[in-house]
Amino acid sequence: MDTAATGLTFRDAADADVDELVALIESAYRGDTSRVGWTTEADILQGQRTDPEGVLAVIKSPDGRLLTVEREGRIVACCQLEHRGDHAYFGMFAVSPRLQGAGLGKVIIAEAERLARETWGATEMHMTVISVREDLIAWYERRGYRRTGRTTPFPYGDERFGIPQRDDLKFELLVKELA
Repeated sequence: MDTAATGLTFRDAADADVDELVALIESAYRGDTSRVGWTTEADILQGQRTDPEGVLAVIKSPDGRLLTVEREGRIVACCQLEHRGDHAYFGMFAVSPRLQGAGLGKVIIAEAERLARETWGATEMHMTVISVREDLIAWYERRGYRRTGRTTPFPYGDERFGIPQRDDLKFELLVKELA
């Protein structure tokens, strides 16, 4: 799909995209480069956000896809979609820090919701967000997601998910009905 208004092209990620996607995801969430955008987790988590094995697992998943977003032939964003029965799961969402705040996120999440609805007949989209990320949760609420109050523990001690800088991290489930 190409959206002329934004110049974005959407496609499924391929194995050859793994290194570029890992770099994108890391740049959006970790380290000093992430501070250019507003989605940084650098103050609450250090270390890695993902790794090549994790990205490849999403690409290879029979029940999902890693949607890759390009502009002018360069990967500028991505998101994971996973079919889970009557709902879809949205994750691994990253927009290049230098492009954040320009409205791309809204376009991408709307396309992800459309694909989940039309491809799998999903009636809801689910996601988990670190509960202390109030700014990010508020952004999703403006897109129609609601907090459920249902939480799962953060995987403390598993450095594949980062090195926590505080002891109160947990994931909260957000849900949106797909009309």
